[in-house]
Amino acid sequence: MSNNKENLLTVSGLAKLEEELEYLRATKRAEVAQRIKQALAFGDISENSEYDEAKNEQAFVEGRIAQLENILKTAKVIDDEDINTETVNVGAKVLVKDEDLGDEMEYIIVGSAEADPMNMKISNESPVGKALLGKKIGDIVEIQVPDGILKYKILGINK
Repeated sequence: MSNNKENLLTVSGLAKLEEELEYLRATKRAEVAQRIKQALAFGDISENSEYDEAKNEQAFVEGRIAQLENILKTAKVIDDEDINTETVNVGAKVLVKDEDLGDEMEYIIVGSAEADPMNMKISNESPVGKALLGKKIGDIVEIQVPDGILKYKILGINK
């Protein structure tokens, strides 16, 4: 899994990923190892679903650890001091108004490693994030999305 792409992270995003990595290494790994040990105590592993589940979970945990280590190794941290409020950039909070529906939404533009659309954190690589980058307050942005075209007016840019 060699991905040398630079991963943009906010300070809080970096802390969250480091916390997850520490939890997986220190706690989750030990829990899964204990489950494997208990499952082995049941005997024949060829028909042991507890063993299979524990080994699958172990593979998932180890894969996530490797993924997090790679993200952190290639991380470029965007400090609040680096965030320009003149134009939309990674780390900025952007208040937009949907020109068709009249709804206002505030997005936080983040790197893809910390994107969380349910919490309004959108990736700088997503269609909406990419379209907003570099725009200024007052700009109207048309964004091609799977459902059609969104028309957003930028109302504010904050740190």
